[in-house]
Amino acid sequence: MNKHHESTGPAGEQQITLRGPADLADALPYLMGFYPNDSVVMVALHGGQGRFGGRLRLGIPQAPGEWGPVADQLAECLVSGSERREGRPDAIVIFLCQDSPDGSSGRLIMERLRPFAQRLRTACGALDVPVLEALCLSDGRYWSYCCPDPRCCPDQGNPLAMPGTTVMAAAATYAGVHVRGTLRDMEARLQPWRTPAAVRAQEKALDTAGPALLPRLLDERARREVTAETLRLARRLMDRIEDAQPAPPALADAGDDQLIGSDEAAAVILGLQDRETRDRAAAWMEGPEAQSALRLWRTLARRCVGPYGEHAAAPLTLAGWVSWSTGDEPGARVALSLALRADPDYTFAQLLHRACNEGLDPEALRRCLREAADADADEEEAGADIEAVEAATGPGTDRGATPLHVRKVRASPDGGRRRARAPRPPGAGRPRASSGSTRPRVPAAGRRTRDARRYGRRGSRARRHD
Repeated sequence: MNKHHESTGPAGEQQITLRGPADLADALPYLMGFYPNDSVVMVALHGGQGRFGGRLRLGIPQAPGEWGPVADQLAECLVSGSERREGRPDAIVIFLCQDSPDGSSGRLIMERLRPFAQRLRTACGALDVPVLEALCLSDGRYWSYCCPDPRCCPDQGNPLAMPGTTVMAAAATYAGVHVRGTLRDMEARLQPWRTPAAVRAQEKALDTAGPALLPRLLDERARREVTAETLRLARRLMDRIEDAQPAPPALADAGDDQLIGSDEAAAVILGLQDRETRDRAAAWMEGPEAQSALRLWRTLARRCVGPYGEHAAAPLTLAGWVSWSTGDEPGARVALSLALRADPDYTFAQLLHRACNEGLDPEALRRCLREAADADADEEEAGADIEAVEAATGPGTDRGATPLHVRKVRASPDGGRRRARAPRPPGAGRPRASSGSTRPRVPAAGRRTRDARRYGRRGSRARRHD
């Protein structure tokens, strides 16, 4: 067995010393915030005591032919990212986590993944960063790819410690670190419905709402009305969720689903495809309203069924943003990863995912959203003042002597006012992440709605980037 010590914190802070593979395997869920399923996890170590630094996770590629390129990319990403933040790592620890289908063939999984582990070790070594330990976790047991001694690392593996019974578990509990279940469980809370009857009802509501919404999104004045209507409805749904009786975590999602009708969900989902609407909804990021907003975005993500799966990028990104803003980084990474899985080109999710992984402070974005919310409030107040004057004087009356509040609007880069690009034709879709993937045939209503979403997300040059 490789004897070594890794500290969970920098010098000057309370430290937990981990000795050997057993302690490392036990520490993994506390490092990530969840139990990673079907994942390769790489953790950088710094200093003589092996302080934990940057870490990354990726789903294990199914095809062995992808293992070599993926290993090279992961090693380069971890080393270069660590150099930008904390300095070049002194070593790396690798975890390969995958359970067998029947729950009793962990050793077969370990042997199958051995070439991947070796390829990862070689890729790290090529960058002059040694792999201190490489572990496989499967079916409640762990194996070391670095220890050749069968006396301490037998062929049948060693059992993992019972959850909550180790020094690491006690220290994490004392520090307020919580493990949020498995990655599979966290993703399940955000994935579309699968019950056929519920899927049909929600898809029908989306098909009905789409054709009515598209013409309004193509008209600037009507588009602002759609934004206001969407935000008002979303606020009502948030209030409804907040007023509901609290339920245990296992039942909370089902309860939220029952509180929102199919037509209501369709209206908000389609409205959020407009970039301005989504950005204004992102201001519900802190205080009491943050949790009700998070529950709403999760609920809407589950309603993006059938051919509307790509629409989930908006509510998933909002869920990731609220999670990050409220300190739940593991939850944020899961939601943002699913958003990019739904739409790899969704720029807002790309930026948030990178910022969260880089360890940036979300306060800078919170401050921008607060300022934007204040500006929107001023604009609405000015609009109300103008309507009041029009009501009092009539549209044909000279109002030159009436002082009106005029909001200054920053010009767009091309010198003009905000302009919109024409929506793409239904056949001009973006390339997907996987060249071999197939896309379900979409009814006419679904195609028209996706055109509106593209218009909403990309059609405003004067706005912030996604």
